[in-house]
Amino acid sequence: MRKLVFVFVLFSSFCFAQNSNNYKAVIVPLKFDFIRTNNQYRLCTMSKMNLNKAGFTVFYANEILPKEYSDRCELLYYDIVKESAFLATKFHVELKDCSNNLIYKSESGYTKEKDTELAYSKALNAAFESIFKLNYKYEKMTVTTPAVALKNEVVPAIAPSTTNAAVQVEQTTAPELLYAQATPNGYQLVDASPKVVFKLYATSRPDLYIAVKGNNQGVFILKDKQWFFDYYVNEKLISEKVSVKF
Repeated sequence: MRKLVFVFVLFSSFCFAQNSNNYKAVIVPLKFDFIRTNNQYRLCTMSKMNLNKAGFTVFYANEILPKEYSDRCELLYYDIVKESAFLATKFHVELKDCSNNLIYKSESGYTKEKDTELAYSKALNAAFESIFKLNYKYEKMTVTTPAVALKNEVVPAIAPSTTNAAVQVEQTTAPELLYAQATPNGYQLVDASPKVVFKLYATSRPDLYIAVKGNNQGVFILKDKQWFFDYYVNEKLISEKVSVKF
């Protein structure tokens, strides 16, 4: 029962991760994989126009961004994906975060128009119909830890224990040292390259963060003076040791 409560709390807390409203603006590239030249068939121009219409602040990838948009992880990155379709043109639009995680995928736009430029325009506009329904409005990302979760002792339920056979420690080599960079809601942990490896979101406890690593979502928790990333895979609790310098 506690596992179910824990998963529910995580699910509720992480709904924001898939919410486009938490991002300040969208970056549109000058070229997509299926076209040969920058802004061919006016796809970039139409994309920016439609994104503006949907309420987004939009910049092209070659623009110098204003200071308030300098944090790349507060922005979304736009792409048009051309799908396979027999004697037709079919597009969908993707919005990803700074770690290349998919935040939003539109419904597919489809047309049998034969003229390429007209077909691309119709398919793209059709894909944007679902984006318009998002009713985008920027909201600063916040994370709230429900008080009931702490009262029901959800966190101790995932702490390591010699009697808990479901816990699997995922560590075969010494963990790479990561470096903490402060964000408005917690930290991001980067490696030496630097690449963002974790996103940490503060809770009411200084030894517990809600954490995202790629497609895995869980908690970042201090146990015996060592940080661990705890998350579930196929109903099994994984506890991954993390070396971090705050």
